[in-house]
Amino acid sequence: MLALLARPGRAWPALLGRAQPACSPVLQAARGYARPVIKKRKDIPSHLDDLPPTMLKKDYANLPIMSSMDDVVKRLLSLEMASQKEKLKVKTQQLVEKVRRSPSDNGSFEVQVAILTAKIRTLEEHLQRHPKDKKNRRLMLMDLDRRRKMLGYLRRVNYSTFENTCRQLDIQYSPPQPYTRRVTKRWLVKKALCIKVFQEKQKLKAAERLKQRQARARAAREQQEKQVQEKEAQEGTPV
Repeated sequence: MLALLARPGRAWPALLGRAQPACSPVLQAARGYARPVIKKRKDIPSHLDDLPPTMLKKDYANLPIMSSMDDVVKRLLSLEMASQKEKLKVKTQQLVEKVRRSPSDNGSFEVQVAILTAKIRTLEEHLQRHPKDKKNRRLMLMDLDRRRKMLGYLRRVNYSTFENTCRQLDIQYSPPQPYTRRVTKRWLVKKALCIKVFQEKQKLKAAERLKQRQARARAAREQQEKQVQEKEAQEGTPV
């Protein structure tokens, strides 16, 4: 009995009639905390949900042979079996058809705004599911800036086209905020230095352009004198 009590780590489990635990309580607690967290996936609505599943893909929509195809083939070539990229092509084509000027218009500002709108909405949905994706967030901000510049140009040049584009694509245009800079002594000195350097550079360019004009005038005079001498030599030659 004394021998058993001298080794409590081994004796007490035998006396109590139970087996020794496989690991320490600390490891058991750590294993309990290390369980994977099951996150509920958010049901985020997509701007591609309004596409009918029976619609054919973009590459097969205008083929005349599709009318005589079997239903199984049509289903395989429809949006029901299409990927996200193929659905985005169809959605982009629908947005372009709303604002294009003519059937052959593929590069106007309205068409470019429609293409950017489809791309921006796809990136917004992606960032809602993956908010830490910094690369796609940067791409989305770049596309937003491009679209804002194009809409600003349309607003200045053709306001009716600008209104129609925003209405058809469901866009709310917000003009950029005016940029203001805090005037400091350092900024004034730097600006004065930049102006001085620019003026000196313009003087050097003006002198270089003057030398080039003088060289071209000298070459033209020499060419004219040469032509006159050749003409006089031809006239003085006896027939």
